[in-house]
Amino acid sequence: MKLKLLIIGYVWPEPHSSGAGVRMMELIHLFLAQQWNITFASPAALSEHMADLDALGVKKENIAVNDSSFDHFILEMAPEIVLFDRFMMEEQFGWRVETQCPSALRLIESIDLHCLRDARHQASKKKRTVELSDLYSDMAKREIAAIYRSDLTILISDYELKLLHETFSVPKDLLHLCPFMFDETQIIDPLPAFKSRNHFITIGNFRHAPNWDAVLWLKQIIWPLIRKALPEAELHIYGSYPPPKATALHTPKDGFHVLGWAPDAMEVMKQARVCLAPLRFGAGIKGKLADAMLAGTPNVTTDIGAEAMTGGLPWAGNIENDPEAFAEAAIQLYQDEQAWHQAQSRGFDIIRHLFNKQQNGDALIQHIHAVLENLDSHRLHNFTGSMLRHHSHRSIEFMSRWIEAKNKTL
Repeated sequence: MKLKLLIIGYVWPEPHSSGAGVRMMELIHLFLAQQWNITFASPAALSEHMADLDALGVKKENIAVNDSSFDHFILEMAPEIVLFDRFMMEEQFGWRVETQCPSALRLIESIDLHCLRDARHQASKKKRTVELSDLYSDMAKREIAAIYRSDLTILISDYELKLLHETFSVPKDLLHLCPFMFDETQIIDPLPAFKSRNHFITIGNFRHAPNWDAVLWLKQIIWPLIRKALPEAELHIYGSYPPPKATALHTPKDGFHVLGWAPDAMEVMKQARVCLAPLRFGAGIKGKLADAMLAGTPNVTTDIGAEAMTGGLPWAGNIENDPEAFAEAAIQLYQDEQAWHQAQSRGFDIIRHLFNKQQNGDALIQHIHAVLENLDSHRLHNFTGSMLRHHSHRSIEFMSRWIEAKNKTL
């Protein structure tokens, strides 16, 4: 059966700018492989780095928030499946989807657990560990309500699935774990050898707060320690949308190069000897570290960076949270060819086992079909979700209709 899938995107996917963009394109390719008819709709403005969806046969639609034109659009399309890209899109459009297409399966692609990322960010600002009160935030109430209102939420991190189930008591049948989906052939071959690689690399969208914090930590503390031991080494910093405050950090005399957007992240990654990812907060799993493994580039990161990315296997480099220990690990990995090759090999093992495309993709498709085929029963056992839809959707609907009427008056 050729199903119709509507993806409601928070933004248009940019696979060369962010891990979220890579993830969305993974899902699109998986769904295309099922011969599904896909429409990607978003209220966001088109962007210069967005994927060429037309070339893939994915239809594009611009939609508006707080506008009944969406009702006519989705009623005419009549999709069997609707995927909300992040919980905010479920908040905005979920009630309209349910009203116009009540039998459509409603999925959320979480990208990462936003309330966890925000809780860690707030705790980091106060220089302390995350407390339960940080997790029980207004954002958590919004995000977990959206998860309950939906039929299935796709999670990329086993840590986050466990947190939702054990801390927030979300039933496991509303959740599906699907890490990255890589084919072993994506491991770059042939790869530059240890001796032909030079310098350090870090990469990440500058609009993402954890990435900007990592760059500042590198600039202020970690890089001076590395540079003192390796005076000829350079740190190449790539990332889309660098603001003036980031480009102002560019100091070639110190080996600190802020280079902006990389058209091909894998090309620059494979030329570097070591990837640095000193992430002090964040959530989900890190696309930059997955790219490093695919490019055979060992890394040094933190517990946050490596979270949910090992599958119980040894890490593809070093994990350090103290800045001095982080710098020392980076220096040693840069100089020790044997340790470097061992770390590279461990990265390949993680790609093959944790990020197995066939295994992860098949499991997700099977789960989607299972819920779709037993949708009435599935929803009957989610009373909390139906209760939240009853109350939340009505309040959101009235607010949305009020905004729409106000806009028309203006």
